[in-house]
Amino acid sequence: MAHIKVPDGVPGIRALLAFRPETAGPLGALADALLHAPNNLPPGQRELIAAYVSSLNDCTFCQDSHAAIAACQLDEGEALVASVIRDPEHAAIPDKLKALLALAARVQQGGRSVRPDDIARARTAGATDVEIHDTVLIAAAFCMYNRYVDGLATFTPRDPAAYDPMGKRMATQGYVGISQAQRQADVPQPSR
Repeated sequence: MAHIKVPDGVPGIRALLAFRPETAGPLGALADALLHAPNNLPPGQRELIAAYVSSLNDCTFCQDSHAAIAACQLDEGEALVASVIRDPEHAAIPDKLKALLALAARVQQGGRSVRPDDIARARTAGATDVEIHDTVLIAAAFCMYNRYVDGLATFTPRDPAAYDPMGKRMATQGYVGISQAQRQADVPQPSR
């Protein structure tokens, strides 16, 4: 049960965005810019970074929802996503993505945990400054999103299949207008 009165049965961050729609726009815009908008890194790879950081933070809702989105966006699907979350260094992904995931893991430990060697590894693997920047920001943002979701004890579906429709929707629609989507889904607005 959530620590505050949010709509019953609405999972994770969706319940919090319905509770406080004023924050839904900026949070959705940040997620969209980082994960969905055009970028050098494909959206599926950016979603993998979000899912991986969420796994390191032990945030089940964010891990499973972003893993589902990544699985929809990557040809290799769920099997690849699971292998990346389990052990990115041995997953069948490009060296650049391995380096970016290692960088994201450093950020998850703390911003000052990032070493010059981490940046050099990413650059050697072909990462641009924008890709390095965005990886650090995705990791930092997901530490915030994870703490937001878990800090208020939102509802987390335990059935992995519950994340599939969410993954499909977010993979195609992105994150902008998330508060509008909440209202269109007739999510009840809690009284404050």
